[in-house]
Parts: sequence; structure tokens; C-alpha cells
Amino acid sequence: MNEAHKIIKTVDIAKVYGMGDISVAALRGINIEIAEGEFVAIMGPSGSGKSTLMHILGCLSRPSSGQYFLDGEDVSGLNKTQLAAVRNKKIGFIFQAYNLLARTTALQNVTLPLLYNRTNNKNKEEGFEKARAMLELVGLSERIHHQPHELSGGQQQRVAIARALVNDPVMVIADEPTGNLDTHSGGEIMNLLHKLHEQGTTIVMVTHDPKTAVHTQRTINLIDGLVDNITHNGKHKAAEISA
Repeated sequence: MNEAHKIIKTVDIAKVYGMGDISVAALRGINIEIAEGEFVAIMGPSGSGKSTLMHILGCLSRPSSGQYFLDGEDVSGLNKTQLAAVRNKKIGFIFQAYNLLARTTALQNVTLPLLYNRTNNKNKEEGFEKARAMLELVGLSERIHHQPHELSGGQQQRVAIARALVNDPVMVIADEPTGNLDTHSGGEIMNLLHKLHEQGTTIVMVTHDPKTAVHTQRTINLIDGLVDNITHNGKHKAAEISA
């Protein structure tokens, strides 16, 4: 690891579901660090704990024990309301199923995080301008008034990426971002993620696909709730991914 600012640092993170004889340890002591500007994959088979870890890193749930430092702040003991505030301010999410609101334009979908960010001081028009800029960044300036059913899967995912970026988060978490896409559209989305990374965006991608994970700088491999190994993949440029 270089000495860049750490966006993620976990110390002995554990997560246990249930109690007593029916308790299940989904995570059993995870220690990872992800620096600002990194593009990292978290990979593992079903039951490895990668989804549980993603929920904790995304401030969607708390660990049963251990500490999680996000952008230098210990968030592991925050309550649900406090976690939501941190989540809305500091984390952008990209989901496999896009999670766009139907019968709502791309522009309106992208502005939604601004409405939930209490630190956002933009008025309505400034919010729309920021959303337009994000849609232009992802190559959808001509589709801002289209609703999800009028867009291809790849275009919907681009809207979701624009939405993830609109609050200027400290990191983006991408959960199987190409999982619902064909090979061509998936390649375009990976190409876009690489461009964002080259511009300085910190990206944590959760995937089960080694062919997708290899495009990141590092792959953190989980097995049975533990870090099994970390693979260094080198640096990839957007131009190396076919669009």
C-alpha cells in the first residue's frame, strides 16, 4: 500500500447473524485498507461474505465487532440515522439491477441523491445542472429526458453511474455492475468505470466474475468470511477495454 489517504480501513471486522446455537458468522475478522483513488474488486463464491462486507463498507449495516473507518471516521458504532447521513454524503452506489425509478426521467433519477443529502446547498436548478453534467460525463446528454423503459440496459446503468457520482462521494461501490448486461454493454460499462478511475474516483467493485475482477488494480478474495488472498492485477487503462 502507498501512503495515500485511506478511504477504507477495517480492523477485525466480524458480522454474526442469529444467536446461540443458530448463530452464523458471515465475517470472521476482516482487515483491509483501500486508498484514495484505488480501483479494487471484492470477490468470492456464494457464502464467502462479500455481500455482507459490501453492506458494512456501504454503511448499510454495522459490524457485530471490530472497527470500520470510512474516510478517516470510525463509523462502526453509528446508529441507522447517522449511517444514512454518512451514506448519502460519502458513498455512491451502482447496483446490478440499476434501481432506477420507473416513469421518472434520467435527469430526475440522477438528482434524487441531492434531495436526501442534508449538506447539499444547491437549489433545484443548480441540482438539475449538476445532474446534467453527470449525464454528459457518462455519455447520455441526449437522453436526459428519457425514462428507464426507453433506455437500453447499458444506458440505464450509465444513468445509475451518474446518480452515484452526483453527490461527489468519497467512493463508489459497484455491486455486480455488469451482471445484467450483454458482453458489449458490459464492456462499455467497464470502460466507463476505468475512465472514472483515471479521473481519480475511488471504486470498490463486488463481483463473482474473475474476468471482471481482473480489470481492477487489486482483487480481495474472500472465503468463509475471511480474506483468503489479495491479487495485484496491475493498472488497466480505459482504452484497453473494448466499448
